[in-house]
Amino acid sequence: MERFEKATLAGGCFWCLEAAFQQLEGVVDVVSGYTGGHVPNPTYEQVCTGTTGHAEAVQITYDPSVISYDELLEVFWTIHDPTTLNRQGADVGTQYRSAIFYHNDQQRQIALRSIREVAQPLWKKKIVTEVVPLDTFYPAEDYHQEYYFLNKEAPYCRIVIAPKLEKLRQKFEHKLKKEDK
Repeated sequence: MERFEKATLAGGCFWCLEAAFQQLEGVVDVVSGYTGGHVPNPTYEQVCTGTTGHAEAVQITYDPSVISYDELLEVFWTIHDPTTLNRQGADVGTQYRSAIFYHNDQQRQIALRSIREVAQPLWKKKIVTEVVPLDTFYPAEDYHQEYYFLNKEAPYCRIVIAPKLEKLRQKFEHKLKKEDK
């Protein structure tokens, strides 16, 4: 397990991020959860109020010999809009903010460089993504885990998540797990 590293990212609904990152070669695990707030052990209902300070986020366990932190961030910039403050599409509130919760100074430096070199040229508008240290990550309730793969026919999955996955396939086909191509 020592060869694996973790990345924690927020960019709107965690179902979207989870579904995308699960498909990448070198990603071992993706857990939907909450971080960045002041309420210990928050519930989904609490986070939805927008008063906990937490963002919906994913914690990604990955093998850096297969996929780098830089590559994870490149996917991150592509599958969400880092120029909208506290929203992604119809999902509005601080819990849907764009944020990189770094685990160490190296990740912080890579994130700041990635904003300048990848995100800013990709989006043109001002990037509002927070780059902040990870404090505590709280896994979301079980029914949020593997949400897309268990509910592919649900309207949100078909209308919001599926187009993001198609964009992922088009731009990063070379990085997808063999069974997901």
